[in-house]
Amino acid sequence: MIITLKDGSAKEYSEPKSIIEIAADISEGLARMACAGEVNGEVEDLRTVIDKDCNLSILTFNDEGGKAAFRHTTSHIMAQAIKRLYPETKLAIGPSIADGFYYDIDRETPLTSEDLEKIEAEMKKIVKEDLKLERFELPRAEAIAFMKEKEEPYKVELIEDLPEDAVISFYRQGEFTDLCAGPHLMSTKPVKAFKLTSLAGAYWRGSEKNKMLQRIYGTAFTKKAELEEYLHMIEEAKKRDHRKLGKELGLFMMSEDGPGFPFFLPKGMDLKNALMDYWREIHRKAGYVEISTPIILNRRLWETSGHWDHYKENMYTTVIDDEDYAIKPMNCPGGVLVYKSEPRSYRDLPLRLAEVGLVHRHEKSGQLHGLMRVRCFNQDDAHIFMTPEQIKDEIKGVANLIDQVYKLFGFKYHVELSTRPEDSMGSDEDWEVATEGLRGALDDLGLDYVVNEGDGAFYGPKIDFHLEDSIGRTWQCGTIQLDFQLPQRFELEYTGADGEKHRPIMIHRVVYGSVERFIGILIEHFAGAFPTWLAPVQVKVLPISDKYADYGKKVLDALHEAGIRAEMDTRSEKIGYKIREAQGQKIPYMLIAGAKEEEAGLVSVRSRFAGDEGQRSLEQFIADIKEEIASRVNRPVTVETKENK
Repeated sequence: MIITLKDGSAKEYSEPKSIIEIAADISEGLARMACAGEVNGEVEDLRTVIDKDCNLSILTFNDEGGKAAFRHTTSHIMAQAIKRLYPETKLAIGPSIADGFYYDIDRETPLTSEDLEKIEAEMKKIVKEDLKLERFELPRAEAIAFMKEKEEPYKVELIEDLPEDAVISFYRQGEFTDLCAGPHLMSTKPVKAFKLTSLAGAYWRGSEKNKMLQRIYGTAFTKKAELEEYLHMIEEAKKRDHRKLGKELGLFMMSEDGPGFPFFLPKGMDLKNALMDYWREIHRKAGYVEISTPIILNRRLWETSGHWDHYKENMYTTVIDDEDYAIKPMNCPGGVLVYKSEPRSYRDLPLRLAEVGLVHRHEKSGQLHGLMRVRCFNQDDAHIFMTPEQIKDEIKGVANLIDQVYKLFGFKYHVELSTRPEDSMGSDEDWEVATEGLRGALDDLGLDYVVNEGDGAFYGPKIDFHLEDSIGRTWQCGTIQLDFQLPQRFELEYTGADGEKHRPIMIHRVVYGSVERFIGILIEHFAGAFPTWLAPVQVKVLPISDKYADYGKKVLDALHEAGIRAEMDTRSEKIGYKIREAQGQKIPYMLIAGAKEEEAGLVSVRSRFAGDEGQRSLEQFIADIKEEIASRVNRPVTVETKENK
């Protein structure tokens, strides 16, 4: 058998070999670092025996599949430690996740943060014991009996729900055995840098009808330095939490009377409007026209679009005049109806219809999270209708627009191409043409991208833009989705240059994604210290005492007249206190008004960027800040002050 490796080289073996044996044959160092293998594109356990020709990649912690196996092993180590310390605990599931792992457990007395320290100490003992992980399989009946004997009801339920022909595998390490498909490391020894990070509640199998379990989160790395860097990021993230800052800065609120439905406060609306003013400006320049479509539409429309069959569980429905209606979870069908409202010619295409539409989607209460996961949000949609010849250029235009926006905010990003999912509609041909259209545009733009197999929308493939914030976290925001299906289902047409009827192709795209979520990301990205053009309050006028309130009011009126968002602190407090308060509100500029300033018709300028900037005429200050706002520059911090620490 011939094993083709990642670098194109080949290994030939006369008998079957496990992945770990092949890794050792390549190099002992690689075997020590190996976490899993990728065989013909599928991640496999290191114990997997290969007995025929294949493509093989040895996965280390640097690879996503390797990282997942490493952290999945750590979740087993944690479960073993819990069972040693608290034997009565029942285990549910313990997978790896994007930033670490978790395990859901059931016990009468919930664990506390103090318990986590004990569990970590026991985990360190298990790592030192260098326990080998052994994989074995059992027939269905034996597997059920095995877990019943261990008094693990959740494992029994999982086995009973497996398909009849499913392979039921277990992993044993020392005295601990867990139901698991793997993959896993060969031993507990490599897992030395880990941390249990938090406790939360989680319904068994994600259903509110089931029992609430306790979820223990953790993370793991191969090196202590990497763990410490990650934990530092987490601490920084806590300081930047948009829910905390949103409350402190008076941006938005949540209410028990509308869980998952955010309320934007006056300052939050100033931020949101500044963001949308920019959005409208760049879209007008890019040749888009703006529309608005109804929030409630008839069931027939959602059946035609496919949402009723593919998305109904996430939709809110109502009955009007004895007919079923749905509150829109997406803007696309409304955009389609606008296109269909009049005859179209090839001369009308591409037609770029933009809509900031309010959509509603049902999210489980346990998944709601500030502005990041809500039940209603504004989606900055656009639907582009075009001819086949226009596909590449339109995709490039959207990609360049997204690039322009993300660069303005200082975001780095990476791109993923997501292909056909299992739950999809349309012909193989259409999917192939659509996928290659996206791939070709990315290649023409010279953008690096990774292929995310099976993660496309049900109606077409997509390009996703994952942005990176100031502390290294990634967020999926922008997306471009190519769609042959909706134009077919709604029988959209245009008259071609040949005088015949043709079917347009449709692009769905967002830049911000959810406007609310994007605002949450911006709050955390800037830690509430927004660039001047975005800041809800751009200038705070600070009279030194009540005696100078009239002069302060003149300054304030002049700022308002110039279209600058400004407030005045009229409280009878010392100027130092007022400055500290304004700093806490992360306001870009403070104008101090006292005797010297009034006499000379000046203002003393203090900024978040450079601290004390000296005196300036009010006219000059207004001219300078208007230029800063108009250019939407993110002014760099040049002097460390209390305002920007």
